[in-house]
Amino acid sequence: MDPTTHLGSTPVVQAYRAFGEREARGVSATYESWAIGVSEDPVVAGLIATLPRAKRQPNLVFAAARWNGARGTYGDFRTTLIELWPQVRATILARATQTNEANRCAVLLPFLAELPQPLALLEVGAAAGLCLLPDRYSYRYDDGTALDPDEGPSDAVLPCAIGPGVAVPDRLPEVAWRAGIDLEPVDVHDDDSRAWLETLVWPEHDDRRTRLRAALDVARRDPPRVVRGDLLDVLPALAAEAPRDATLVVFHSAVLAYLDAEARSAFVDTVSALPGHWISNEGARVLPATTHLAAGDRGDGFVVTVDGVPRAYAHPHGRAVAELHD
Repeated sequence: MDPTTHLGSTPVVQAYRAFGEREARGVSATYESWAIGVSEDPVVAGLIATLPRAKRQPNLVFAAARWNGARGTYGDFRTTLIELWPQVRATILARATQTNEANRCAVLLPFLAELPQPLALLEVGAAAGLCLLPDRYSYRYDDGTALDPDEGPSDAVLPCAIGPGVAVPDRLPEVAWRAGIDLEPVDVHDDDSRAWLETLVWPEHDDRRTRLRAALDVARRDPPRVVRGDLLDVLPALAAEAPRDATLVVFHSAVLAYLDAEARSAFVDTVSALPGHWISNEGARVLPATTHLAAGDRGDGFVVTVDGVPRAYAHPHGRAVAELHD
C-alpha cells in the first residue's frame, strides 16, 4: 500500500498503474484490469483528475463505479464512468474508503494475546468498529489452532495462515473496554451503510463479503463505541477514558496511508507519548520504520509493528501472518 497512490499526490495515470501492478495483480483480476485500463485511457484518467486529490484513490473510484452499476470488463467500467459521471462523482464525494476487514483481527490476535490482560482497545480509523471485537469472533489457524468465544463458536469465523516465528495464540484476549475513532463512523444498523461496506470489498472476494456480513451481525448485537472526529484531535482525550487497570492498546489497520506525511508523523508522536502499547498493521511503505521492508516479493504486503518495532509480515486482508525477515 503506497500512500502516494491513495493520497492523490501522484498523477492519475501513474497512480493507477502502480495500483494495478502492485496491489491488484494476483488479488483481483477485475481491479487490475480497470486500473491498467485507466492508466492507458486519457479520457477516463482526465475525469478522475477533476476530483479532489484525496478522492482519486482507486478503491473509492472503483467502488463508486460498482455502486452505480459497473461490472466485469474495463469497457463496462469505462461506459459507466463516462455516461453516469455526475452520479459516480456524487458517490465518490459523499463516500469514503472504509473497508472494515474483520479478518485482520486474526493477524492482530497473536500480538494482542502477548500483552498483559485485560485490554482497553482503541482503534483509529475504526469505521464500523469490526476490528474492535476480536474477542467475539472464532478463529481457525492453518496449524490446527481453533479459538472460540467463551459462549461458543461465533457466526463470524476468521481463517488465517500462520507462519513459523509467530506465536500461535492459545486464547482470545480479555477486553475490558473498547472505543474507536473515525471521521465518518459507520452505523451497523443502517442498511445503506452496510451495503456500501459490501461494495468496498473487491469483486472476486465473495468469502470476504460473507465474513463481513457475519461480522456486521455480531456488531449489531452490541455495537462498539466509535467517536466521530479526526484521530489527531480525539486520540489523547479518548485514550484518557480507558480504565487504568487495563492495558491500553492503540491500533490501526490500513489507515495511515490516507494521511499525508506530516499527519502521519504527528500521529506517531502522539501515540508514542501515550501509556500502554501501539500496534500498527500498515503497508510497508507507510511508516519510516518499515519502508526498508518494502523490497522484494513482500513489498506491497503489510507489516505489523508493536510499539514501533517491526514484528511480522501480514496479508493486507488478514489471510496470513508470517515471521519477519529483515
